[in-house]
Amino acid sequence: MTSQMPDYVRDSEHTHPPLDSPDYRSTVLRHPTRPLTLLPQRLTELTGPVLGEDRIGVGDNDLTAQHRGEPLGQRIIVHGRLLDGDGKPVPHSLIEIWQANAGGRYRHDRDTWDCPLDPNFDGVGRTLTDGAGRYEFTTVKPGAYPWGNHHNAWRPAHIHFSLFGRAFTQRLVTQMYFPDDPLFFQDPIFNAVPEPGRRLLISRFDYVRTEPARALAFEFDIVLRGRQATPFENEEDDHDD
Repeated sequence: MTSQMPDYVRDSEHTHPPLDSPDYRSTVLRHPTRPLTLLPQRLTELTGPVLGEDRIGVGDNDLTAQHRGEPLGQRIIVHGRLLDGDGKPVPHSLIEIWQANAGGRYRHDRDTWDCPLDPNFDGVGRTLTDGAGRYEFTTVKPGAYPWGNHHNAWRPAHIHFSLFGRAFTQRLVTQMYFPDDPLFFQDPIFNAVPEPGRRLLISRFDYVRTEPARALAFEFDIVLRGRQATPFENEEDDHDD
C-alpha cells in the first residue's frame, strides 16, 4: 500500500513577489534565468532531521535577557500562531528570528553603517510553537537603516522570520513589518509583494497583550501555504536586507 505524500505547493500568483523585481536591484543577479524543475517530495525529505525541544535553550526567545545588561530601545512582545493552509495550527515547530538593534544596526561584519552596536543585544532568537501553534518573542523594536539600492534608500523597521513547518526541508523565510511605517512607499522589497499579500506582512498592534510599564505587543500570524500564505523570500535572498 502506497501512502499519499502531502502537497506543499504554494499559491504564489497573488501572494508572493516575482523572482525578478527590477526596483530591487540585486534580484537581477539572484533570480533563476532558466525554467524551474519541480522535484517531488519524498518520505526522507519530510521526516528529518527532527528539531526537538532539546535544541532550544533557556531564554532563547527573550532577546532582551541574553546579556547582563538591558538592550537599548523600546521593548516589545511579538506573538502569533503558525498555521497550515487549512488554518490548522502547526505545533512543536521551530521558529527563528533575527533583526537589527534599536538604531538599525545588525551584529554582522558586513554591516558597517554609522550606528553603534549594542553590547547587550545580539538580535537573534528561537523558539518552538506550543501544542496550539502559538509562539512568542520578547525583543526591542528594530530601527530603520540605509542601504544602497537607490537614492536615499531606507529599509522600514522589520524582523526576519525563519519557519521550518513540519520538516527541515520546508524552511521558509519572511519579514514582519510594523503598522503605519512611513518608509513603506519607497521600499522595493515590501512593494514587490502584490496586494493583498503585502498586508499579510504587517503585524497588528495588540493593546490587550501589551504589558503595563514593560512592553508593547504586536501580533503576527504566519500561514505556511495556500491562498492566505504569508509571502516568503527565496533562500538565496536570506541575508541582512
